[in-house]
Amino acid sequence: MKIRNRRQRMAVLMAVSLFLLVLVTAAGWAFGETASATDFSRKNLAPCLSYPFGTDFMGRDMLLRTVAGLSSSIRLGILTAAVSAVIAFILGLAAAVLGKAADGVISGMIDLVMGIPHILLLILISYACGKGFWGVVVGISLTHWTSLARLIRGEVLQLKESNYVKIAARLGHGKLKVAFFHMTPHLLPQLVTGLVLMFPHAILHEASITFLGFGLPPEEPAIGIILSESMKYLVMGKWWLALFPGLLLAGVVLLFHFLGEGLLLLLDPENAHR
Repeated sequence: MKIRNRRQRMAVLMAVSLFLLVLVTAAGWAFGETASATDFSRKNLAPCLSYPFGTDFMGRDMLLRTVAGLSSSIRLGILTAAVSAVIAFILGLAAAVLGKAADGVISGMIDLVMGIPHILLLILISYACGKGFWGVVVGISLTHWTSLARLIRGEVLQLKESNYVKIAARLGHGKLKVAFFHMTPHLLPQLVTGLVLMFPHAILHEASITFLGFGLPPEEPAIGIILSESMKYLVMGKWWLALFPGLLLAGVVLLFHFLGEGLLLLLDPENAHR
């Protein structure tokens, strides 16, 4: 069947991206224990047919270790992006519905969080929560909601001026009922798109703080840990320890980007006939 327009092409690209992401996540989950298996008789092997990504200084298969690290990053990214999206939705809705006082407080919180260097705030929160898995989850969740919250606030301010919302208010519906039953259905496209577009940011920031030593523990097969360990061996010519994990990390980020762009195109009425 011939793909006729941009929306159909994007739908196909989204399907391929989603399939690859699910495949990586499932493969990493299945081979998690195998990826940590050590064998010093095969350490520091260059890429070959048996080990396409080579092996590291402990004889671990870098292909399996990289896939396991990406799987862990994807699962963590889904969790943190979902929490951030819920925070953004609630605060963005509250800022536009609960009056000027609430709007001032929440807008001040947004400006405060966005005014602090992102990676610095993420490191401070993660370190304060004891680092590790939950430190990363709390840190990313509390630093990625601001842009989406501001977007939702702006959308709600526009919806407040629409006729059906004014009619609902005149019929005696309370602010919260109007917000959740009349406004929320119109906010779902922005919420879903913002949720998907937060995934790559969450994954990259998890890899960044783990690379710096403030994220996941060293025994976890995380991409940040893999890249951090590889830095010690680059000067020894072990280029494959950093090249392949870095390329796959960039590939996963691009797949999430394609998903987000595709959702934005498919859910935007202005693009219905493109």
